[in-house]
Amino acid sequence: MPAPLDPVIAEIIPKLPLRDPATMTPQSARDSLRALAAARAAVPPPPVDAVQDIKVKGGAGPLDARVYRVGSAPAPTVVFFHGGGWVAGDLETHDRQARNLAIETGAVVVSVDYRRPPETRFPGAFEDAFAASSDVFGRVAEFGGDARRLGVAGDSAGGNLAAATAIACRDAGIRLAAQLLVYPVTDVVGGYADARENARFPSRAENAEGYFLSRAVMEWFAGHYLADSDHAADWRVSPLRATSLAGLAPAIVTTAWFDPLRDEGAAYAKALEAAGVGVSHHEGAGLIHGYFGLGDASEVARAEAQRARADFKTLLTRGI
Repeated sequence: MPAPLDPVIAEIIPKLPLRDPATMTPQSARDSLRALAAARAAVPPPPVDAVQDIKVKGGAGPLDARVYRVGSAPAPTVVFFHGGGWVAGDLETHDRQARNLAIETGAVVVSVDYRRPPETRFPGAFEDAFAASSDVFGRVAEFGGDARRLGVAGDSAGGNLAAATAIACRDAGIRLAAQLLVYPVTDVVGGYADARENARFPSRAENAEGYFLSRAVMEWFAGHYLADSDHAADWRVSPLRATSLAGLAPAIVTTAWFDPLRDEGAAYAKALEAAGVGVSHHEGAGLIHGYFGLGDASEVARAEAQRARADFKTLLTRGI
């Protein structure tokens, strides 16, 4: 039997945003995530030694990015992509996650503010993610300084971008030491609206609603990201559909039991393993989508996120 829903998280769910696609707009989604982050302003953020706002190269011009450092010794460099269904989320909404990643891995973390739909649809976000990673890794001396210890990370839609970027890095000859994919989107074919495609992943029905992220909201997100539904079969949107996953960086994949994305994330972990890629899969018992942002309230969420980041640190420390 799976672990029951963490009672602390059960109390939080009704207070979380992004739950009504019938009334949600891109701007309201962005505003609600910003408001959620602002509501925690009274709680001091996890302390790092330095935070710096910079510019990095994107697919069509410079992008805003934020660098987090702990210490000054040579360190791994991790490019981080925030979640928010591609549509919402930004440097502010994921500031605490980026800080925790830097603190718990010792890496220099570069959080990238990629272009969002519907203003910029696919492949804009992917092109930004890969261009930014290539830029950061190409001048790694300005960041962690160790080209043997490079990584990508992201949560939800950001996990999707991290997974696709890892594939693009392999194809471009950029060697990564690790990838951290936090409850990632891995298969968008059908746009979460097609019954046959949804049936491949039972969690889309089991967790369709009631646990913060719903299947209907994922349909809304996919509809905004993709101008053409046929684009969903592109591996840059659906990394689970890539022709080959062989030769990718070792991966930490986290899922959450009460998440409609649970089974596609688990399927990606299995596909990586089948391709000979080292994988550690954290199943997120008792947890929901977004739990990396709930560690201040839930000890279960905090502990699970810390275990995943510790495994990621091990891969980064080992290097290539």
